[in-house]
Amino acid sequence: MFHLGLDIGGTKMEAVLLDKNGDIRFRERRPTYKADYRGFIHHLVAMIEHIRAEQTTDFTLGIGLPGAIDPETGLIKNCNCQVLNGENLEKDLALSLDQPVFLANDADCFTLSEAIDGAGKGYGTVFGVIVGTGCGGGVVVNGQLLSGPNAIAGEWGHNPLPGWIAERDGPVQHCYCLHQNCIESFISGTGFSRRFNAKQGTQLSTESIIAAAHAGESLAAAHYQHFIDAFARSLAGVINTLDPHAIVIGGGLSNVVSLYRDLPIAIKKYIFSPSCRTVIVKAKFGDASGVRGAAWLPTLRSYGVRNRPITA
Repeated sequence: MFHLGLDIGGTKMEAVLLDKNGDIRFRERRPTYKADYRGFIHHLVAMIEHIRAEQTTDFTLGIGLPGAIDPETGLIKNCNCQVLNGENLEKDLALSLDQPVFLANDADCFTLSEAIDGAGKGYGTVFGVIVGTGCGGGVVVNGQLLSGPNAIAGEWGHNPLPGWIAERDGPVQHCYCLHQNCIESFISGTGFSRRFNAKQGTQLSTESIIAAAHAGESLAAAHYQHFIDAFARSLAGVINTLDPHAIVIGGGLSNVVSLYRDLPIAIKKYIFSPSCRTVIVKAKFGDASGVRGAAWLPTLRSYGVRNRPITA
């Protein structure tokens, strides 16, 4: 039995077929159809049926997407592929394909992938962090995804930045979620560059600002040091609450090599312990972690409260 994972993004859909050892047997990408829900279903089913026709081995099916599945209703919410919001994609796909379907948030899929056979393999509790356009996360405990009644486990990016004060952290940041000073507004790649450019009157990319900081440019260096401090405060809250064995970082900012030197040092002064033994590592599979985690979804012994697949 193989495992097909699909990652539904705002612009593309990626499919990866894994064997039982996690080796890739097939990969394909197609544009995401976003005009209407029925059209989306048609295009997704066509992609899956094409893969089925190309294979001689049966496969399970797991899907990750940038949204949440309401545990009570099964309907999708908070998805940036907006035609999916308010729809029961699990049920509709299962009926169309005559096959069980497993669905999860893309950050959960990222964390699951890294916990099963990625950088977090072998650790009991893994907290997955995505710092890119936004700031998401997920939690895997003993190989199982953590899920709760609100379907928001790991959504640390929409907690307030711990210890925010204007003198240190700058002006109030307004988040699209309608709250203020969310962690995402400070440590996502988008928030990092937006705040620097607003202060300096520039239009530099995150990569350019970090390169300038590493080159010794004083304003960029100060902004980078604040980023490390804000990141450390945010992760300290996770460590004090969850005490994970490993934190795996993905997203665009995970490629900043100095993070893995600077973050562990900065975290120490904020956690409720004289030392920090939590390992902080870069994701092994990078951008492919989400789709790989989606493929592993059906192999879980349980998935929170909603551990039964939707069947036709």
